[in-house]
Amino acid sequence: METTAFNRHYTEISHITKATVSLQADGVSNEELALVEGRLAQVVRLQDGQVTLQVFAGTEGISNDARVTFLGNAPVLQVSEALLGRFMNAYGLPLDGMEPAVGVRTEIGGPSVNPVRRAQPFEPILTGIAGIDLNNTLLGGQKIPFFADPDQPYNEVMATVALRADADVIVLGGMGLTNDDYIYYRQRFETAGVLHKLVAFINTSENPAVERLLVPDMALTAAEYFAVEHHKKVLVLLTDMTLFADALSIVSNRMDQIPSKDAMPGSLYSDLARLYEKAVQLPSGGSITIIAVTTLNQGDITHAIPDNTGYITEGQLFLRQDTETGEVIVDPFRSLSRLKQLVIGKKTREDHPQIMNACIRLYADAADAKVKQENGFDLTDYDQRCLQFAKAYTRELLSIRVQLSMEAMLNKAWQLVADWFRPEETGLKSELVARYWKGKK
Repeated sequence: METTAFNRHYTEISHITKATVSLQADGVSNEELALVEGRLAQVVRLQDGQVTLQVFAGTEGISNDARVTFLGNAPVLQVSEALLGRFMNAYGLPLDGMEPAVGVRTEIGGPSVNPVRRAQPFEPILTGIAGIDLNNTLLGGQKIPFFADPDQPYNEVMATVALRADADVIVLGGMGLTNDDYIYYRQRFETAGVLHKLVAFINTSENPAVERLLVPDMALTAAEYFAVEHHKKVLVLLTDMTLFADALSIVSNRMDQIPSKDAMPGSLYSDLARLYEKAVQLPSGGSITIIAVTTLNQGDITHAIPDNTGYITEGQLFLRQDTETGEVIVDPFRSLSRLKQLVIGKKTREDHPQIMNACIRLYADAADAKVKQENGFDLTDYDQRCLQFAKAYTRELLSIRVQLSMEAMLNKAWQLVADWFRPEETGLKSELVARYWKGKK
């Protein structure tokens, strides 16, 4: 061992895997950064003086006598308003050819806000997508994932949500993005003229997978700065959390940890919760809202990643393609926002809960009618009308291509119900029918 200034150097590595190196070292702290032959690494385990480092770029070509230098600090991000409009990599270094943003050096991955300092979410976030605003209203300070198959246009939906939401700052944490996806986000935000309020941390599919472990912490550290210090409403987009979890699995498996369900590390729940719990509504008015994509393996919602995510978050938004119309929708049956009851009919129009429930009940009756039809049973007149309603409801309201104001969504829902049903078939309150019904009574 040798010491230069405040750095400590070692040249005796005892164990090397594809992602980690291990050695004996003193005075090292957990999550401390190091350089292994010039490659950035981070402490992931300390046991009886044995230190294990994950090497972000991989260990290929590293020998047992490689030089290991401990840097004395965990990963940091320089936070300031200079972050706005910048695209950076997983280390917070610029991807846009400009000088690095300068600010206050802040360690990433700190604790979430103390529960006693949190306020109850109270403000709806409107996106223009009826499957969200009408059926699963989001609130500032909420944490919620999109569950989607890999071939679903979730990046398009995420960008739409970001552009339509009333947010002061948008923070994008992209993990394993293809270059096309990266360019799509960049061009979409640039065309919309919102780069001035965007902060982006990007790891592409060409970058080392283990670097993805830094991206959410970088994004959330930036979000906390704007929410806490400047009382801003911050929207954080994280995509794809399945690739983040896969990177966790790579490191844990190569450290010879016993895997849990679906080859994921046993710490997966706490690893995800540590990130999702950064969502907060602050009494000062600042907030952090987290919307994260979790791609599904062949639609398996019971896999460890979505399963753990569903327990931590306040619901989920499930993207699927409707077989009848070909439209991509936010599924009314498998989606849920557990906080929507705090605002629907209170911060939105009085009829919102009633017409929402009526539409979903009629949509469910259409699903029952379809089962009857597929099994060769005769359909009643009501069944036929339910099927026609479901197609119109999907095309004109549920489709992610349709973007409307909340007022227009509610009016459209009343119109669709009135087109196919009589008031007594809907279960709607008579006083609301008298006020909002769009057809013959």
